[in-house]
Amino acid sequence: MPTKPDSAVVRDALSVGVAVGLSGFAFGVTAVGDGGLDVLQACALSLLVFTGASQFALVGALETGSNPFTATAGAFFLGTRNAFYGLRLSQLLALRRAVRPFAAQWVVDETSAVAMAQPTRRAARIGFTVTGLTLYVLWNVTTLLGALGAKAIGDTTAWGLDAAGPAVFLALLAPMLRTTTDRVVAGLGAVLGLGLLPVLPAGVPLLVSALAAPAVLWWQHRMANKRKEPDR
Repeated sequence: MPTKPDSAVVRDALSVGVAVGLSGFAFGVTAVGDGGLDVLQACALSLLVFTGASQFALVGALETGSNPFTATAGAFFLGTRNAFYGLRLSQLLALRRAVRPFAAQWVVDETSAVAMAQPTRRAARIGFTVTGLTLYVLWNVTTLLGALGAKAIGDTTAWGLDAAGPAVFLALLAPMLRTTTDRVVAGLGAVLGLGLLPVLPAGVPLLVSALAAPAVLWWQHRMANKRKEPDR
C-alpha cells in the first residue's frame, strides 16, 4: 500500500479542521440570536456535544417553537451516526483503552473522513488527531465569538445567518453522496422532512425523515431477493 508523507496528512487535516471550525461562529450567532440560548449554554453545547449538525438541528428546532424534549431527540438521533463511525475507527486507529474515551469526543464527520482516507494506521492516527484538535479548538473559540457578538449583530435573519446552519450541513453532506443509494436516501429524507413540515409539530419531521435510510435499505434488500428468485 502506498505511503503518504506525514506533512501531507497534517496539511490536509489542518485544511479540513480550519475550514469547518470557522463555521462555529455561525452556530454561536444563531444559538444566541435566534435559538434563545445564552452564551454559556451555546458554549457548553460546543464543548460537550461537539457535533455541528446536531447542534444546528437542536437550535433550529428550538427556534421554530419545538419543545426541548422533541428538539433534543431530533439532535440525538442525528448524532447517532457518530457511533457507527466509532465502530470503524476503533479498528482503524487501535488506540489504547485509556485514550479511547477522550478520542470519542472527536469522532465526527470530518475526523472520520480524514482518518478513513489514509493508507496506513500511522497516517490515520495523525489525520484524526490533527483534524480533531484543530476543529475542536476553532469550533469552540468561534462559537464563543459568535455568541458574544449575536446581540451586537441584532436580527440574524436580516443578515441571512439563520441559513448558515443548513448551508454548513449541506456542504458537509454533499461530498458523501457518492452512490445512488446515498443520493436516494438524502432525497427521500428531504422530501419527508419538507413535506411533513406544515402538518407536524416542530422537530417531528426531522425524526420522521430519519426513516429514509432503513426504508431504502429494506427496498433494496427486497429487490435483491426478487432477482435471486428462480424464474417460474
